[in-house]
Amino acid sequence: MTQPKQTIQAYRAAILDSIGDPAEVGIEASYRYFEDGLMVVENGQITALGEASNLLKDLPADVPVKQYTDALITPGFIDTHIHYPQTGMIASYGEQLLDWLENYTFPAEHRFEDKKHADEVADIFLTELLRNGTTTALVFGTVHPQSVDAFFEAAEQRDLRMIAGKVMMDRNAPETLTDTPESSYQDSKALIERWHGKGRLHYAVTPRFAPTSTSEQLAAAGKLLGEYEGLYMHTHLSENKQEVEWVKELFPEQNGYLDVYDHHNLLSERSVFAHGIHLCDDECKRLAETDSAIAFCPTSNLFLGSGLFDLPKMEAHKIKVGLGTDVGAGTSFSILQTINEAYKVMQLQGEKLNPFKSLYLATLGGARALKLEDKVGNLEPGTEADFTVLDYNSTPLMGYRMAQAKTLEERLFVMMTLGDDRAVQETFAAGRSVYLRD
Repeated sequence: MTQPKQTIQAYRAAILDSIGDPAEVGIEASYRYFEDGLMVVENGQITALGEASNLLKDLPADVPVKQYTDALITPGFIDTHIHYPQTGMIASYGEQLLDWLENYTFPAEHRFEDKKHADEVADIFLTELLRNGTTTALVFGTVHPQSVDAFFEAAEQRDLRMIAGKVMMDRNAPETLTDTPESSYQDSKALIERWHGKGRLHYAVTPRFAPTSTSEQLAAAGKLLGEYEGLYMHTHLSENKQEVEWVKELFPEQNGYLDVYDHHNLLSERSVFAHGIHLCDDECKRLAETDSAIAFCPTSNLFLGSGLFDLPKMEAHKIKVGLGTDVGAGTSFSILQTINEAYKVMQLQGEKLNPFKSLYLATLGGARALKLEDKVGNLEPGTEADFTVLDYNSTPLMGYRMAQAKTLEERLFVMMTLGDDRAVQETFAAGRSVYLRD
């Protein structure tokens, strides 16, 4: 059962959050920082944030204050694309996307017809997210409805703000993993009515990607989105050049990959497309027009050899972008490590990724991509108290390097380059500690 929330609690440390996109407002106006900050949490929500010296004067004497030294409080990280059924096949060797799906992904996902197996993996998966400071994620299930039940049951028990959905896949996959347009519609409908809006949970209509869905199934996905308020749409887009060509062969009547989804009414302010590496300007323009979002997944893009994401191009088109670990093609649950890889992806294109932009992508940018910025992704009073505590001395090398750092920007960059799960000292969701490092 969910543990009772503390009524009121204060947390004292260095505190940092994003308040805008550096590409739009500039670096200095993009963040809020308190060297000696205080955050007050009441009934799972942030009620005050500011300098400790100011807020402590008015804090009732009986309110406990938890103090962290050599640590930084940030919003909980947001993962905008990840596959929980692929937890057990992370770090699988030697393939690019389409062969990787055939040889590793589909066999792993077949096991989720067993609810007990799904329960076990959901628990491991959520534990890993919280160990890495991630408090919200947009998550793929499998074609099996019980995979989604298992995930939501585990997330509800922890009172987490999570989004997930059943995979819709009616062709170009093993028979044991395919459904039909009608069964995928009915199964998704039942899951929506059971879970969408329950506690802190949301449902995402989830066609795997255009090659594994017929036009009839994509139409069923669009129908679902029109029948329920606030649903998400989560799929893949333009990850691999071979995949892009395959989509053209399967849908010759459409004008490219994105147009397949657009034709079936799948673009909206709550539509999140993973990858988007090989997009033309017209596709970028259409994503911006529909307020759709892209999940930037640098670790998996490098691991599968898919290509380099053009973040400046997305910024120029004003497309919402969040970060995705894309486990299991991604090789780490850590958003810090994902930022590390994102920096390298930019370097390979002759571009820089400022650490404050990285912070934005990992927190507020992800929340905006998910239309949740009024709830998570920042530390504004009135939002939910989902936050993480990062340890500046989590490893000997980290501590030594931090001692040389002279500015907040440098400390943040060191954290994002050397940091991983060991840097996460504690994770909070809705005001409760859900992970505490040994």
